[in-house]
Amino acid sequence: MSKQEFHAEQEQQEEDALYEHYCVVADKGQNPLRIDRFLLDRIENTSRSRLQAAARNGNILVNKKPVKPNYKVKPDDQISIVLPYPVREIELIPENIPLDIVYEDDTLLVLNKQPGIVVHPGYGNYTGTLVNALVYHFDNLPERKTNYFGRPGLVHRLDKHTSGLMVIAKTENALTHLARQFYDRTTERLYNALVWGNFDEDRGTITGHLGRSLKNRKVMTVFPEGDHGKHAVTHYKVLERLGYVTFVECKLETGRTHQIRVHMKHIGHPLFNDPEYDGNRLVKGTHFTKYKQFVTNAFKTCPRHVLHAKTLGFTHPETGKRMHFDSELPDDIQKVVAKWRAYAQHAKTND
Repeated sequence: MSKQEFHAEQEQQEEDALYEHYCVVADKGQNPLRIDRFLLDRIENTSRSRLQAAARNGNILVNKKPVKPNYKVKPDDQISIVLPYPVREIELIPENIPLDIVYEDDTLLVLNKQPGIVVHPGYGNYTGTLVNALVYHFDNLPERKTNYFGRPGLVHRLDKHTSGLMVIAKTENALTHLARQFYDRTTERLYNALVWGNFDEDRGTITGHLGRSLKNRKVMTVFPEGDHGKHAVTHYKVLERLGYVTFVECKLETGRTHQIRVHMKHIGHPLFNDPEYDGNRLVKGTHFTKYKQFVTNAFKTCPRHVLHAKTLGFTHPETGKRMHFDSELPDDIQKVVAKWRAYAQHAKTND
């Protein structure tokens, strides 16, 4: 494996591990000990404040019941915990990059990510990322609250060329609370995508273990259950049939790397203009010169895979209120869908 492939794999593994799940069983001779102290000795790269925040948010279960930070561990206790993934040791350089913020309070921030921007600094992308922009934004707030813990808290990500809604935690407590929601799948995430081909049905579910391809470590693939990868489920609904392509809504039940892109390719409907998953070529349709030129122009209209995180819902970590956000489709996606809509209407008229 080349150095670039190694770093790419490391990045993708971290995308799947923005929160982690631990299971610990206390010894039969365990003396009574506060659970935050007990776990501090058993989990690397953590702190008592993180563990206490986890307990306050119900992220620590003992014998399947949530406990407080002062719970005393007893012999044979079965302990389960969900924690936000430890932040990598990398300098986060503030950069004045515009952000499309749709909601912000002292606890969290919801933004509309633009296509073409990487979320977190990493191999080959140490600057110009969303996190660099967020650090600058937080550093320059008129009144920066004392409970801000010094870095943007990521609990989910979007691929570089995927646009749409993301929630960012501003406090340790919010990060822990949101991590649990994403882990428990109590968040709502709906995506819009333009994919190649037509569907026989109006709705469907794609299930298949996702893991790194054994042939090309830069992309993911679907494996038979039990062989490789992690369990992944995507639900889809047809929004508009446009002849050789279809506009669909996808609902994530799990949040794996490239999940929608890989699942759609797996069932023969790669995302339109997705180079990693064979969507940037003529997949469906005729081979007449005019049609080929139309598809080429459509690729130029939206020079990225057509995927947008349109809807995001979660429970506010502090107020307990259910939050719901919906975003408009970006201009490039609206234009390419309109282009296909006009083409489909023209083809129907000439039939």
